[in-house]
Amino acid sequence: MAQYGVDRGLEGQYPKDYTDKDASYTPAWQEIFTGIDSKTVLQFAREWANTADITKGKCMVIIGAGINHWYHANLIYRSAAMALALTGCVGKNGGGLNHYVGQEKLAPVDSWGGVTFAKDWVPTARLQQAPLWHYINTCQYRYDGRHSHYNAVPDNDLTRKHTADSIFMSVRNGWMPYYPQFNKNPLNLVKDAEKSGAKSNDDIVNYTVEQLKNRKLQFAINDPDAEENFPRLWYIWRGNAIHGSMKGTEYALKHYLGTQNNVISKDSDERTEEIVWHEIAPEGKLDLIVDLNFRMDSSALYSDIVLPAASWYEKADMNSTDMHSFIHPLGQAIAPVWESKTDWDIFKNIAKATSEMAKRYFSEPMKDIIMTPLSHDSADEITQPKIKDWYKGECEPIPGKTMPKFTVVTRDYTKLYEQFITLGEGIREKGLGAHGNHYFCKEEYDDMCASNHFPKRKYEGKTLPSIQEDEWVCNAILNLSTLTNGKLNYEAYQNMEKKTGLQLADLGEGSKDVRLRYQDLLAQPRRYNTSPLWSGLMNDGRAYSAYTYNVERLVPWRTLTGRQHFYLDHELYIAHGEHLPTYKPAPRPEVYGDLRETWKSGKALALNYLTPHGKWHIHSTYMENIRMLTLSRGIEPCWLSEKDAETLGIKDNDWVEVHNDHGVYVTRACVSSRIAPGSCIVYHVPERTVGIPKSQLRGNKRGGGHNSVTRTHLKPNYLSGGYGQFSYHFNYWGPIAPQRDTHVIVKKMEKLVW
Repeated sequence: MAQYGVDRGLEGQYPKDYTDKDASYTPAWQEIFTGIDSKTVLQFAREWANTADITKGKCMVIIGAGINHWYHANLIYRSAAMALALTGCVGKNGGGLNHYVGQEKLAPVDSWGGVTFAKDWVPTARLQQAPLWHYINTCQYRYDGRHSHYNAVPDNDLTRKHTADSIFMSVRNGWMPYYPQFNKNPLNLVKDAEKSGAKSNDDIVNYTVEQLKNRKLQFAINDPDAEENFPRLWYIWRGNAIHGSMKGTEYALKHYLGTQNNVISKDSDERTEEIVWHEIAPEGKLDLIVDLNFRMDSSALYSDIVLPAASWYEKADMNSTDMHSFIHPLGQAIAPVWESKTDWDIFKNIAKATSEMAKRYFSEPMKDIIMTPLSHDSADEITQPKIKDWYKGECEPIPGKTMPKFTVVTRDYTKLYEQFITLGEGIREKGLGAHGNHYFCKEEYDDMCASNHFPKRKYEGKTLPSIQEDEWVCNAILNLSTLTNGKLNYEAYQNMEKKTGLQLADLGEGSKDVRLRYQDLLAQPRRYNTSPLWSGLMNDGRAYSAYTYNVERLVPWRTLTGRQHFYLDHELYIAHGEHLPTYKPAPRPEVYGDLRETWKSGKALALNYLTPHGKWHIHSTYMENIRMLTLSRGIEPCWLSEKDAETLGIKDNDWVEVHNDHGVYVTRACVSSRIAPGSCIVYHVPERTVGIPKSQLRGNKRGGGHNSVTRTHLKPNYLSGGYGQFSYHFNYWGPIAPQRDTHVIVKKMEKLVW
């Protein structure tokens, strides 16, 4: 409770009372940093607690990208979660922490995961944690230096590491994924193992481990700038990856594409110690970029091939969101226009072409060895209670225990197309599940093979479900998910009863007859079932609220102890001083690395650079639409406070250059009393298709966009793994790529050149 300025009568330094401004964490102390009156903080805290007491937990925190994009986002989130937990507001309708950043909840993830990751044909897949992958492969790590300069941490062996070296440690110990895996093609690695006498899959794994142990085989992450470890082919699908999403856009242009960029940043003097450092950074690593797109956005402009994709109402598809408990069908209103095809048809055609080429290049089945990290919701969670690095001889390398898991998979590339359009028997034999839940669906699978309601096809003499068309895929997902098949839902709850020893199956009793099909969704909105897959109870029309399942039915949380955690005893969290949610100061521009080169020409006013969701065009249409451009001065402006604009000699609508070491964005100034002094705003996403003047500061090269002045900084304690809830799960655990601590200089342009 010392973090809340409470003296518990124990030894140590404690504040006298809440008015002690010289002691950390008191209301009076925080006033120095936030400017919020200490009395206001006390009043709010008491009103919060009183409301929670009277309403029995109906206090809510709505939180999202506004917080999630700060370097210390995790501490801000945890402080809110702790306030909720201490006042009994978690797992209550009308209360709780409600995180929202985009349309992110994939509701039928149990059956969807079976299809999208090909679990019906292979036992595992390579699933990458994106921020750390781009941080390494765009060479942004070379410009970073020691994170301890801008991250307030205790001094110890773990915090002295370069972030890139911490990533290497996390990969070799099985905490995080990284692909490519090794400095040798895994298909050739298997062949080498067999030439050395490997007779079984276990022998192949043992050979791989021995090669790694003896350093005859290297992890690709050990030398990411070596040519054999470059990423070569990039498919971009359903995202504006190069420009809209890429933190450090200019570094991607430089090191991925090898094209014109506006980076002036220099390599850090503080270099990696474990990852191999190349004196000259490679540029243009990628050989081919293929973009599936229905519009010519910035990523499409930089792609080698743009495959024309069907738009929203030209295909059968589904989506879901954390904002409501319905599965939304897109519904094909018209056929795809001109040369465009549905997403499913595009990938289907790629699979077909690959199968044809495989008859020449991979005519026989090939064995592949796949490296995957220690996973959440499995026995992997108790494998590493202490950090021991086998790579440094602190323990033996044991797959799935002290290092990653290795799985040998046999692939027949000549049959890739046939398998793509066929729902394989792997689902029938192994069942499905997610989030620690599992259920068998043999009966439902066999029914799909026999019923006239599902299309079928022949595969190697067997009659199996066909997923040749996009609507057929939708129906397969709906038929095999606990959210949309009541019988499977009931059986999944029965399985959870065995796992927890609690009575739970009654939660699925009322929905046993539910069977949703794609046509049902088109006919009217349909709510999905309460399911053990998710933690909110929705029976009898009740609104979804996270963790009501855990609170009301006493189902353990998916944590190390099965309880909510205030104190996090992982060694990485303790080493970084974050075992309890605490205050850490925001990184200062002097040490964050945004302005090292920029300030060499003279120190200028640095503004905190924020990139909120688009003011007019997110979730409705796109910024280069004429109506959107009319609302935003024909461009995405830079919003400045009146005070800062006056200091900089900038008037409303002046052309300005927003710049730092990472790049430059050229736009108009929008001077507003609504912007706080010391900050500026550019809403995302300005496209490179309209309004991109040339930069005077960068030698008349064209300016970039909102991410051109950002660079990725990662927090190393997000890399932890193999221990309770600190275990990898795709799209759930790993470093985020924050950009809200970025600082820029805004300079008025003297001459506008198009």
